[in-house]
Amino acid sequence: MAAAGLVEIAPPSWDVTLDLVYGQSDNFTGKVIYARPRCFLVDAAATCLERAIRFAGEQELRLVVTDAFRPSEAQWRLWDHTPDDTFLAHPERGSPHSRGVAVDVTLETVAGVRLDMGGPVDELTENARHDAPGITPGQRANRLLLLGIMTAAGFDWYNAEWWHYQLFDSRRWPVLSDSEAGTGIMS
Repeated sequence: MAAAGLVEIAPPSWDVTLDLVYGQSDNFTGKVIYARPRCFLVDAAATCLERAIRFAGEQELRLVVTDAFRPSEAQWRLWDHTPDDTFLAHPERGSPHSRGVAVDVTLETVAGVRLDMGGPVDELTENARHDAPGITPGQRANRLLLLGIMTAAGFDWYNAEWWHYQLFDSRRWPVLSDSEAGTGIMS
Protein backbone atom coordinates (compact mmCIF):
# COMPACT_ATOMS: atom_id res chain seq x y z
CA MET A 1 0.00 0.00 0.00
CA ALA A 2 1.30 3.47 -0.88
CA ALA A 3 1.82 6.17 1.73
CA ALA A 4 -1.52 7.88 1.02
CA GLY A 5 -3.45 4.66 1.55
CA LEU A 6 -3.63 3.83 -2.14
CA VAL A 7 -4.00 0.15 -3.06
CA GLU A 8 -1.69 -1.17 -5.77
CA ILE A 9 -3.54 -2.97 -8.56
CA ALA A 10 -1.22 -5.54 -10.15
CA PRO A 11 -1.39 -9.12 -11.39
CA PRO A 12 -1.36 -11.82 -10.20
CA SER A 13 -3.23 -10.57 -7.11
CA TRP A 14 -5.62 -8.72 -9.43
CA ASP A 15 -7.05 -10.52 -12.46
CA VAL A 16 -6.57 -7.60 -14.84
CA THR A 17 -4.29 -6.75 -17.72
CA LEU A 18 -2.25 -3.59 -17.15
CA ASP A 19 -1.50 -1.51 -20.23
CA LEU A 20 -0.72 1.87 -18.67
CA VAL A 21 -0.76 4.28 -21.60
CA TYR A 22 1.20 7.05 -19.87
CA GLY A 23 4.06 4.67 -19.20
CA GLN A 24 4.68 4.50 -22.94
CA SER A 25 4.84 7.03 -25.76
CA ASP A 26 1.76 5.60 -27.51
CA ASN A 27 -0.64 8.13 -25.98
CA PHE A 28 -2.07 11.46 -27.14
CA THR A 29 1.06 13.38 -26.08
CA GLY A 30 3.46 11.08 -27.93
CA LYS A 31 5.68 11.10 -24.80
CA VAL A 32 6.24 8.85 -21.81
CA ILE A 33 4.63 10.56 -18.80
CA TYR A 34 5.21 7.94 -16.05
CA ALA A 35 8.84 7.03 -15.37
CA ARG A 36 7.73 3.98 -13.37
CA PRO A 37 4.21 3.03 -14.49
CA ARG A 38 2.22 1.47 -11.68
CA CYS A 39 -1.49 1.26 -10.97
CA PHE A 40 -3.07 2.52 -7.74
CA LEU A 41 -6.59 3.36 -6.50
CA VAL A 42 -8.08 4.46 -3.21
CA ASP A 43 -9.61 1.58 -1.25
CA ALA A 44 -13.23 2.42 -2.19
CA ALA A 45 -12.36 2.47 -5.91
CA ALA A 46 -10.36 -0.76 -5.56
CA THR A 47 -13.44 -2.39 -4.02
CA CYS A 48 -15.55 -1.32 -7.02
CA LEU A 49 -12.83 -2.57 -9.36
CA GLU A 50 -12.91 -5.97 -7.63
CA ARG A 51 -16.63 -6.20 -8.39
CA ALA A 52 -16.08 -5.11 -11.99
CA ILE A 53 -13.41 -7.79 -12.42
CA ARG A 54 -15.86 -10.39 -11.14
CA PHE A 55 -18.67 -9.16 -13.42
CA ALA A 56 -16.36 -9.15 -16.45
CA GLY A 57 -15.19 -12.66 -15.58
CA GLU A 58 -18.79 -13.86 -15.52
CA GLN A 59 -18.92 -12.78 -19.20
CA GLU A 60 -15.60 -14.58 -19.87
CA LEU A 61 -13.92 -11.19 -20.24
CA ARG A 62 -11.08 -9.38 -18.50
CA LEU A 63 -10.61 -5.70 -17.75
CA VAL A 64 -7.61 -3.93 -19.25
CA VAL A 65 -6.58 -1.01 -17.04
CA THR A 66 -4.96 1.79 -19.02
CA ASP A 67 -4.76 4.41 -16.24
CA ALA A 68 -5.74 4.85 -12.62
CA PHE A 69 -4.07 7.14 -10.04
CA ARG A 70 -2.38 9.95 -11.94
CA PRO A 71 -0.11 12.15 -9.82
CA SER A 72 -0.79 15.87 -10.07
CA GLU A 73 2.57 16.38 -11.83
CA ALA A 74 1.37 14.07 -14.61
CA GLN A 75 -1.94 15.91 -14.85
CA TRP A 76 -0.01 19.15 -15.41
CA ARG A 77 2.03 17.53 -18.21
CA LEU A 78 -1.12 16.32 -19.94
CA TRP A 79 -2.83 19.71 -19.50
CA ASP A 80 0.21 21.60 -20.77
CA HIS A 81 0.11 19.45 -23.92
CA THR A 82 -3.68 19.61 -24.47
CA PRO A 83 -5.54 22.19 -22.35
CA ASP A 84 -9.01 20.88 -23.20
CA ASP A 85 -11.40 20.56 -20.27
CA THR A 86 -13.68 18.24 -22.24
CA PHE A 87 -11.08 15.52 -21.83
CA LEU A 88 -8.80 16.74 -19.04
CA ALA A 89 -9.60 18.29 -15.69
CA HIS A 90 -7.64 21.47 -15.09
CA PRO A 91 -4.88 20.53 -12.62
CA GLU A 92 -5.80 23.39 -10.28
CA ARG A 93 -9.30 21.92 -9.93
CA GLY A 94 -7.96 18.41 -9.75
CA SER A 95 -8.71 15.32 -11.77
CA PRO A 96 -10.50 12.30 -10.31
CA HIS A 97 -7.40 10.41 -11.49
CA SER A 98 -5.19 12.65 -9.32
CA ARG A 99 -7.40 11.72 -6.37
CA GLY A 100 -7.00 7.98 -7.01
CA VAL A 101 -10.73 7.49 -7.60
CA ALA A 102 -10.80 7.07 -11.41
CA VAL A 103 -9.84 4.22 -13.68
CA ASP A 104 -9.60 4.04 -17.48
CA VAL A 105 -10.48 0.59 -18.79
CA THR A 106 -11.38 -1.48 -21.78
CA LEU A 107 -12.26 -5.15 -22.22
CA GLU A 108 -10.53 -8.18 -23.68
CA THR A 109 -11.40 -11.85 -23.95
CA VAL A 110 -9.70 -14.21 -21.52
CA ALA A 111 -7.52 -15.17 -24.51
CA GLY A 112 -6.26 -11.57 -24.63
CA VAL A 113 -8.16 -10.28 -27.68
CA ARG A 114 -9.35 -6.69 -27.16
CA LEU A 115 -13.00 -5.96 -27.85
CA ASP A 116 -13.56 -3.45 -30.65
CA MET A 117 -14.75 -0.26 -28.98
CA GLY A 118 -14.73 1.81 -32.17
CA GLY A 119 -11.68 3.82 -31.16
CA PRO A 120 -8.71 3.68 -28.83
CA VAL A 121 -8.55 4.72 -25.20
CA ASP A 122 -7.37 8.34 -25.09
CA GLU A 123 -8.81 9.31 -28.45
CA LEU A 124 -9.60 12.92 -27.61
CA THR A 125 -12.31 13.44 -30.23
CA GLU A 126 -16.11 13.26 -30.48
CA ASN A 127 -15.67 9.57 -31.34
CA ALA A 128 -14.74 8.97 -27.69
CA ARG A 129 -18.29 9.72 -26.56
CA HIS A 130 -20.48 6.83 -25.44
CA ASP A 131 -23.05 8.03 -27.98
CA ALA A 132 -20.60 8.60 -30.86
CA PRO A 133 -22.63 8.54 -34.08
CA GLY A 134 -20.00 6.92 -36.32
CA ILE A 135 -19.48 3.63 -34.51
CA THR A 136 -21.03 0.32 -35.56
CA PRO A 137 -23.77 -1.43 -33.59
CA GLY A 138 -21.21 -4.03 -32.46
CA GLN A 139 -18.83 -1.36 -31.20
CA ARG A 140 -21.70 0.36 -29.39
CA ALA A 141 -22.71 -2.98 -27.84
CA ASN A 142 -19.14 -3.40 -26.53
CA ARG A 143 -19.16 0.11 -25.04
CA LEU A 144 -22.54 -0.60 -23.43
CA LEU A 145 -21.27 -3.91 -22.04
CA LEU A 146 -18.35 -2.09 -20.41
CA LEU A 147 -20.71 0.62 -19.15
CA GLY A 148 -22.97 -2.02 -17.60
CA ILE A 149 -20.10 -3.83 -15.90
CA MET A 150 -18.56 -0.68 -14.47
CA THR A 151 -21.77 0.99 -13.30
CA ALA A 152 -23.09 -2.24 -11.78
CA ALA A 153 -19.79 -2.40 -9.87
CA GLY A 154 -20.47 1.05 -8.38
CA PHE A 155 -18.64 3.46 -10.66
CA ASP A 156 -19.97 6.68 -12.18
CA TRP A 157 -19.32 7.28 -15.90
CA TYR A 158 -18.31 10.20 -18.07
CA ASN A 159 -20.14 10.53 -21.40
CA ALA A 160 -17.22 12.17 -23.27
CA GLU A 161 -14.91 9.15 -22.70
CA TRP A 162 -16.22 5.60 -23.06
CA TRP A 163 -13.23 4.26 -21.06
CA HIS A 164 -13.37 6.58 -18.00
CA TYR A 165 -15.06 5.55 -14.73
CA GLN A 166 -14.80 7.14 -11.31
CA LEU A 167 -16.32 7.08 -7.85
CA PHE A 168 -19.34 9.25 -7.21
CA ASP A 169 -18.57 12.47 -5.29
CA SER A 170 -14.91 12.22 -6.30
CA ARG A 171 -13.98 15.59 -4.80
CA ARG A 172 -14.26 14.07 -1.32
CA TRP A 173 -10.71 12.77 -1.84
CA PRO A 174 -7.65 15.05 -1.98
CA VAL A 175 -5.52 15.68 -5.05
CA LEU A 176 -2.15 14.00 -4.54
CA SER A 177 1.30 14.56 -5.96
CA ASP A 178 3.62 11.63 -6.51
CA SER A 179 5.54 12.37 -3.31
CA GLU A 180 2.35 12.80 -1.25
CA ALA A 181 1.02 9.50 -2.59
CA GLY A 182 4.34 7.69 -2.14
CA THR A 183 3.93 5.82 -5.41
CA GLY A 184 7.19 6.67 -7.19
CA ILE A 185 5.36 6.82 -10.53
CA MET A 186 7.07 10.02 -11.68
CA SER A 187 10.62 9.22 -10.52
